[in-house]
Amino acid sequence: MARRPKTRSQDPEGVRRNILEVATEEFVRLGYSGARVDAIAALTRTSKRMIYYYFKSKEGLYIAVLEQAYRNIRDVETTLDLAHLPPETALRRLVEFTFDYQNAHPDFIRLVMIENIHHARHIKRSRAIQAVNTSVIDAIARLYARGRAARLFRPGLEPIDLHMTISALCFFNVANRATFSTIFKRDMASPRALARRRSEVVDVVWRYVRL
Repeated sequence: MARRPKTRSQDPEGVRRNILEVATEEFVRLGYSGARVDAIAALTRTSKRMIYYYFKSKEGLYIAVLEQAYRNIRDVETTLDLAHLPPETALRRLVEFTFDYQNAHPDFIRLVMIENIHHARHIKRSRAIQAVNTSVIDAIARLYARGRAARLFRPGLEPIDLHMTISALCFFNVANRATFSTIFKRDMASPRALARRRSEVVDVVWRYVRL
């Protein structure tokens, strides 16, 4: 991958974004343990000293990368306008979005996998990540309540469990794509395979939720 030339900038927010972009690539590629602040600094438009000024430490930088990754997906989710769609349509849109977003952002999947290897040690230190993720649970809770009121959704489901089910079905398609494709000799990244799997995931979630 081509790297940007290292130039100085008088734009603090631009510098911060540049650091996060480069750091994301390095943490995705090498994991938390393998990534080095020296290497990240060499690929940015700033210096190691400024990285520590903005983020205090390597761990602070990594936590900021995680926070931005979660913020990105939640920000897009809020544009789905689920509240103004019929419950079944809203549920299908949410599942389709989750599948499409995770497929288009494998770096997000990789970061989540890396943090799970560390037993969420860094996420535990971030109030921002815990706060930003309440939005999707709240949205699902409202959606589920509307579906129950319309006698479309079955009783007894918890929003967090439903979120986990949707995430798991979409996550696997990216996280295990290489091994699954190799073992079963099927290209899971082909447009045909993705379209088929997307449809199946939507159908599985709908059959799970419906009354």
